[in-house]
Amino acid sequence: MSRRLPRFLHFFISLKKIKETSIKTIFFLTAISSIIIIFSIIYFLFQDGYSIFQTAGLWEFLSGSRWYPTGTPPLYGAFPLIVGTLLVTFGAMVIAIPLSIGSAIFISEIASPKMRAIIKPAIELLAGIPSVVYGFFGLIVLTTWLRIGFNQPSGESWLAGSILLGIMAIPTITSVAEDAISSVPKEYKEGSLALSATRWQTISKVIVPSAFSGITAAIILGMGRAIGETMAVMMVCGNPTYGLIPTPITNVFAPIKTLTATLGIEMGEVATGSDHYHALFGIALLLLVITLIVNIIATVILNRLKEKYTSSSKKRFKLRYETNQKIKRYFFWVMILIIIGVLYVAVGVLITISLLVVAGICYYLNKKISAKNIQRIAFTALFSAIVLVLIFLGIILSYIIFNGAGALNWGFLTEWPSNLGRSGGIFPAIVGTFYLVGGALFIALPLGVGAAIYLNEYTREGRVTKIIRAGADLLNGTPSIVFGLFGFAFLVLYLKMGISLLAGQITLAFMILPTIIRTTEEALKSVPQILREGSLALGATKWQTIKKVVLPPAAPGILTGAILGIGRAAGETAPIMFTAVVVSGFIPSSLFDSVNALPFHLYMLATSVPDSRAQQAGTALVLLLVVIGFYLIAILLRNHYKKTMKW
Repeated sequence: MSRRLPRFLHFFISLKKIKETSIKTIFFLTAISSIIIIFSIIYFLFQDGYSIFQTAGLWEFLSGSRWYPTGTPPLYGAFPLIVGTLLVTFGAMVIAIPLSIGSAIFISEIASPKMRAIIKPAIELLAGIPSVVYGFFGLIVLTTWLRIGFNQPSGESWLAGSILLGIMAIPTITSVAEDAISSVPKEYKEGSLALSATRWQTISKVIVPSAFSGITAAIILGMGRAIGETMAVMMVCGNPTYGLIPTPITNVFAPIKTLTATLGIEMGEVATGSDHYHALFGIALLLLVITLIVNIIATVILNRLKEKYTSSSKKRFKLRYETNQKIKRYFFWVMILIIIGVLYVAVGVLITISLLVVAGICYYLNKKISAKNIQRIAFTALFSAIVLVLIFLGIILSYIIFNGAGALNWGFLTEWPSNLGRSGGIFPAIVGTFYLVGGALFIALPLGVGAAIYLNEYTREGRVTKIIRAGADLLNGTPSIVFGLFGFAFLVLYLKMGISLLAGQITLAFMILPTIIRTTEEALKSVPQILREGSLALGATKWQTIKKVVLPPAAPGILTGAILGIGRAAGETAPIMFTAVVVSGFIPSSLFDSVNALPFHLYMLATSVPDSRAQQAGTALVLLLVVIGFYLIAILLRNHYKKTMKW
């Protein structure tokens, strides 16, 4: 008996080690899933897009002045599409940057806690509005206002796209900038105020310069958001057939065509394997490269900002501060040169000089005005920025609610559509939306939670974790239309799933995976390390500690991430356009049947079915209620979790 016991214990210990190793391996595989996905996207886009570079030539493809793939001969010049993308993004940033930075400063430094508790969720709701709802609002309201108000033949234009994208970029820039401003140590603020500086002098001279790297990253992320947007620009920018550059270049009322809109419009009509097909994948590859570069730059800046306030070395702090000041100076002069160049092209030499002289006079008068008056002016401007953002939100929500409420009734929610959607209900689209979302969450949740557990519990900060997080960040910054094309190339064609519910679920799962990883990791980090140490000290294994001690208190945060993923998946149109949805009044009976969904149904009604205004507004309201409902649940759960979780 005395000989058998040690052997039994040895065997038992070996089984525990094998089990622990197996679990760690599984979590590692889930952690690298984001890297595998991003490289798979690059591979399949390159595989289907490379041939156009051989046929048309890489330089000719990038610099060609006309995009007319159906012409004789076909023309594959992507330069007008690149210019259109940059123009609409530039216009969006002109609108979004001052409003977003002003809102971030107001929320972080001026608003009371009660006011902050109202304003911040309201701005987050802007992020929750699906892009197709923005597009619907822009197509019906914004373009009509531009056409009538400025006496134009059509309101579908560069300006319409910039206004919509500017509003859509505000939540991203505001959120990241507000985090950067809030991360500035309180000692900076207290020291400035102790030296008799006003609140505005402290904000403008101390806090904002210290957070400038984070604010820059916020702007870059906002640019990435605008560059990758599909549905809104498809619906309001006009999309001229020949893809011409506006003449003159400053004509904001000219229709333009962007990279994303070209993919969304032409991919559904192109013959698989044709030169046009490969050219569209070449555009997708170009779009992916642009957005990856933008997101890499933003990620690097944000990581350096985090290190700036965690480093204990004064020398390193001083070096980063000096680097931050250099970035600020370079950015300032680059923006000045860009503004002067745009003014020169738009209004000519004399007016540009006049405007610069006026700016110089204002700068001189600024030196003569008292600090208190400057503070009053600045605070008024910041308050005006936040009010304007809330007005945007109110106008969009009120239009959708007031026009869609009349269509809502039991029959509209439970009946099948008829007469191409002009009458009947939207029941198949509602069911299809929940099928897509449910399947996506079923796939993404275990992958995302497993990846977060590995990153937070099984490995320390190092090269591996940085690579994995970089993969998740890059996946998060990938445009939704690129996910759609990847799903079409890989799932629909390569794996021969066809246009099916399963292909759409997998595509959406890949898209929401980074959200679940990030929120789950934050939830795990909130669990005190002492609980883990106590469990391990009592003889529990690593997995037992995670399962019994770490996951239960982190469950609300994990649930929040799942709900945010559901909200994002429910509102997306571009990823499912080529993988899952068709104009259908049927409910799928298997995973390999095609499906309809609320965002796609709204897009088809708004763009292809005339005399369906009531059905459009009703569908938009239902979609808005579904998506915002999920976001509100996540916000309430997050706030409740913060109040109740006291360690």
